Amino acid sequence: MSRAIHVFRTPDRFVAGTVGQPGDRTFYLQAVHETRIVSVMLEKQQVAILADRIGALLDEIHRRFGTDIPPESDHVGDLSPLVMPVDAEFRVGTMGLGWDAESEAVVVELLAITEGEFDESVVLDDTDEGPDAVRVFLTTEAAREFAARSSRVISAGRQPCPLCHEPLDPDGHLCVRTNGYKRDAELSKSLDFVDPEVFRNLTIQDEAGYLDVDPTDPDDDSDPGPNPQD
Repeated sequence: MSRAIHVFRTPDRFVAGTVGQPGDRTFYLQAVHETRIVSVMLEKQQVAILADRIGALLDEIHRRFGTDIPPESDHVGDLSPLVMPVDAEFRVGTMGLGWDAESEAVVVELLAITEGEFDESVVLDDTDEGPDAVRVFLTTEAAREFAARSSRVISAGRQPCPLCHEPLDPDGHLCVRTNGYKRDAELSKSLDFVDPEVFRNLTIQDEAGYLDVDPTDPDDDSDPGPNPQD
């Protein structure tokens, strides 16, 4: 059976989006033209790579051909969620990126993941052999906006711990910088910056667990335990 290639030459929108809560999100790319909607599933890292490569391609197009390219911007006009329900055509394996000089459009091609190897010459090609694909033509303005929105979607996940920079879970976080002491997620989110030395001085461990006291406090009568350097 020949492959299916879903082509969008003038999409109404082409966006990255997610389904699920931070820490358990599934990433999608969705192309829409009138009533036609095609969605594909992919990894967060793939979204980041695609957005970065689109930015680099636009800069290269301007350098080589002198084509007017909109400046890089954080502005995103389309902040609407994905069209629901999201029914993925496939999971993305290979991604292709090109420039159609005739229509002055960035061409994004997303190919389905396959178990075996295939000839990479099928990328951006209409041959019958190869994995299913979604091919989207974007104006330079739409390409810039896709990259900007993708960056927002990626950064909208779990906030990083101010100490170890690992993602915070809603029910708390075992921070390696505090010897496994479980910081409360809400407290951690409110801290702009905390010196790791502060936590080391505030936290001592005894047989019962952790005590939030300063071992150097002269008014503290508790036994600070043996000196770890002894």
